[in-house]
Amino acid sequence: MRLFSLAVASSVIVSLVAVAAASQTLQSSRAVEVVPSEEVSFQPLNPARGDASPQAGVLWGDIREDVPTGTIIRFQPGFSSPPHIHNITYRAVVISGAVHNDDPTAEPMWMGPGSFWTQPAGATHITAAREDAGLSTAFLEIQEGPYLVQPKDRAFANGEFPVNVEADNIVWIDAADVAWVDAPGASSGADQPKMAFLWGDPSEAGKNGTFLKLPAGFEGRISGGDAWLKAVVISGTATHQLPGSSESTPLDPGSYFGSKTKTVHKVTCSGTQECVFYMSAEGKYDVSRS
Repeated sequence: MRLFSLAVASSVIVSLVAVAAASQTLQSSRAVEVVPSEEVSFQPLNPARGDASPQAGVLWGDIREDVPTGTIIRFQPGFSSPPHIHNITYRAVVISGAVHNDDPTAEPMWMGPGSFWTQPAGATHITAAREDAGLSTAFLEIQEGPYLVQPKDRAFANGEFPVNVEADNIVWIDAADVAWVDAPGASSGADQPKMAFLWGDPSEAGKNGTFLKLPAGFEGRISGGDAWLKAVVISGTATHQLPGSSESTPLDPGSYFGSKTKTVHKVTCSGTQECVFYMSAEGKYDVSRS
C-alpha cells in the first residue's frame, strides 16, 4: 500500500485546479455545460508522489473556494491514505474499480461501481483503492468549501454519520412511483426509468442527490431544476443534445452535463447497457420518453 503525505496534500488540494480554473470560468458563463470525460483536466493531489498520487479533475465549481463543486478522483491500484479528516462533508460515487472509505480500524469494505458513500466533516477515516481492481475512479461532490485535508488530531464531531452503500444495496424505484421526481409519460416496468434517493431535501426548492437509471435504447428528455441541475455519467454510454441543435455529444462514465436555469436536455442511452447518472438538483426534475 502506498501512502501520501498529509502535510503536502493539505496545501496541494486547495491549488489543484489552477490549470483547470480557466476552462471552468469559460464554461460557467454559459447556461448549459456539457463536458465529455476526455476533456476533463486532471491534476495530482500530491505532485511529489507523481503518478502514485490520486488525480483530481474538476467538473464544476472550485474546491479552493466556498462554492458547490463536483470532482472526479482517480486512485492508483493499492493506494491508501493515512488517517485524516476533512473540514467539510463530502459525498461520493464509485465509477470504476473498488474503493474503501471508513474508520481506520474497520475491516476493508470494497465498494464497486455504482456504490455511494458520505464522509462527514471532522470524522477520522482512511481512503483506499483495491490492488487488483485496476484504476479506481470516483465522483466527489461538496456543497461548500474549500476542501481541505487535515491531520486526525483535529478531529471533531459535527452531528453527522458516515454512510457506505454498496451498489447491490441501492433501492431502485420506478420513476412513475416517485412522488418527488416528476416523470410524465413514464410507467412501471423493466424498460422504464428508475430513481434512487441518496440525500437531501426532495421538496420543490431543496437540494438533493439521486441516481437516475435509464434503460438501454432510451430516448427522452430531462428538465429542471429551476436553478441547478447536474448529471454525472456513472455507467453506460449516453449522448446529450439540446433541443433545436443538430449536434449531439457522446458521454461515457466520468462525463457530465448541467444547467443553471430550467433547461430541457435531450438524452439517449445509446449503448447496449443501461445508463446510470448521479443527479445533483435543486427541487424536482422531469424525465420523459420522446
